Amino acid sequence: REAESFKEQGNAYYAKKDYNEAYNYYTKAIDTCPNNASYYGNRAATLMMLGRFREALGDAQQSVRLDDSFVRGHLREGKCHLSLGNAMAASRCFQRVLELDHKNSQAQQELKNASTVLEYEKIAEVDFEKRDFRKVVFCMDRALEFAPACHRFKILKAECLALLGRYPEAQSVASDILRMDSTNADALYVRGLCLYYEDCIEKAVQFFVQALRMAPDHEKACLACRNAKALKAKKEDGNKAFKEGNYKLAYELYTEALGIDPNNIKTNAKLYCNRGTVNSKLRKLEEAIDDCTNAVKLDDTYIKAYLRRAQCYMDTEQYEDAVRDYEKVYQTEKTKEHKQLLKNAQVELKKSKRKDYYKILGVDKNASEDEIKKAYRKRALMHHPDRHSGASAEVQKEEEKKFKEVGEAFTILSDPKKKARYDSGQDLEEDGLNMGEFDANNIFKAFFGGPGGFSFEASGPGNFFFQFG
Repeated sequence: REAESFKEQGNAYYAKKDYNEAYNYYTKAIDTCPNNASYYGNRAATLMMLGRFREALGDAQQSVRLDDSFVRGHLREGKCHLSLGNAMAASRCFQRVLELDHKNSQAQQELKNASTVLEYEKIAEVDFEKRDFRKVVFCMDRALEFAPACHRFKILKAECLALLGRYPEAQSVASDILRMDSTNADALYVRGLCLYYEDCIEKAVQFFVQALRMAPDHEKACLACRNAKALKAKKEDGNKAFKEGNYKLAYELYTEALGIDPNNIKTNAKLYCNRGTVNSKLRKLEEAIDDCTNAVKLDDTYIKAYLRRAQCYMDTEQYEDAVRDYEKVYQTEKTKEHKQLLKNAQVELKKSKRKDYYKILGVDKNASEDEIKKAYRKRALMHHPDRHSGASAEVQKEEEKKFKEVGEAFTILSDPKKKARYDSGQDLEEDGLNMGEFDANNIFKAFFGGPGGFSFEASGPGNFFFQFG
């Protein structure tokens, strides 16, 4: 009678959804009368409402041990198994219910649910091997609707989220499990995996070591720990070689590091950028551009890689590409420095679209006044129309064009003010200098001087000499 009284009080609290008090009274009933199946069944139901499925499973199993015909006991055992992710054991429980009561609609539905979970497990296993991690996450989300307390499903989902680069979500799932079970090796492994993929390698190693302490045979933690240590060592050796100016060795070390783990996107992005820096030091600018491109493919938010590539584009006079990269950088980080870099690239792009007077004269951009005069003398004589009077009309036209361009180039570069405006990227025509009005012959006469006309006369096959009249 005392046990029944405790049970009735437990029922009252259960009806009011005060599950903690209900649990206390069912426990008193069990302590008073430990061989009553329904008391264990009721406490199992209460524990299930509290989300304590593992404890509930123990009570449900005890209830059916005491009374194998206890239908609700078998149902609750099955529900606990299913909630914990053991769909095979759940199916056996629901089948036992149907043996006792073949019309039990709840058991029929739960048996379908268990079959659904088993199907999602099979699909997820295949898709994990195919590295279709999004599909695995989808399957685990569906399975967890029926098995909300299954750590195994949660860990698999978290691992796939980490492999997809969704680190905060993966960390959250693993942390929730560790709050309930601080010794869960799988959850420790996933925490380490997230840190490893976020390039926090030293912290990641600590979690892998902790996971291996809990489960020495944890293969994934063992492999990840080995990779993390190898990556850290190679990267540090590469950095050391770079600082010492040993660029060839640094290149080799960064290349070896890139072969350790293709899944580690963030670390590999940094390694590509580092190798790109090495290539730029070795003046292998196209290779440097390729490395930086690989870096931003892996991590499109990696500002350093965009800046390095943009500088290489500037050095190879690919100004449109440089402007594009600097625009991306400035949109992400609006600093004065990035604004100036973008402006410089835009100026160089504008300058590149004009005639390159230095190239026309064949002189360096830092050429002296005398070097510019010598270059003009040489090029003007080379392209003067009179020198090519015996050539075809097409050649004469081309040489006349070059002669005019040489005159333009000399007019601008021999005048300090005009040269300064040209070098700064200003539009000379906007400054009132109409290049179409230049008379190349007048410039030629003014440069060479002389009392009258001038002509080119042949002195032999292919040989000419210049003679003033």
